[in-house]
Amino acid sequence: MTVTRRVSVERNRLRFAAAHMATFHGGCEPLHGHNYDVIVELEGDLTEDSWVWDFGDLKRATKAIVDQLDHRFILQLRSRVLTIDEGEANWKVRFGDHGYVLPKSDVAALEIDNSTAERLAEWVATRLSAHLRSEGATTARKLTIGIEEMPGQAGWYTVDL
Repeated sequence: MTVTRRVSVERNRLRFAAAHMATFHGGCEPLHGHNYDVIVELEGDLTEDSWVWDFGDLKRATKAIVDQLDHRFILQLRSRVLTIDEGEANWKVRFGDHGYVLPKSDVAALEIDNSTAERLAEWVATRLSAHLRSEGATTARKLTIGIEEMPGQAGWYTVDL
């Protein structure tokens, strides 16, 4: 018999508001924003204290990660569609006849190719899995992150730890 143990934390304080413009089929969405909710699921064996992982630590670590995105423009630095120039104090982003100049302090410049919910979930999962490793989460086996753009619409990323 296979036994799976899982803990989850979500929403409440695990939210961020951000602007973005995802690209698709060679095009680009208009600049817009979302109030994102974050869902975290962690699977693993029980620790000596009979838990998969501490809820408090999972919430604090996730919040610290998503706070880097809160009230920012999410810039997809590896975009195959956008033209991006980094200035001393700002970012210049162009697509076709649209251009934006954004102060660096308002931008979360991420090493992703698109600012989709799926890529944001992967970005969060990469950072949270590094945190778990640094905290000695040796019994953790699988991490799943969901980024919900609006109720009923979420992108997911799962990684084996």
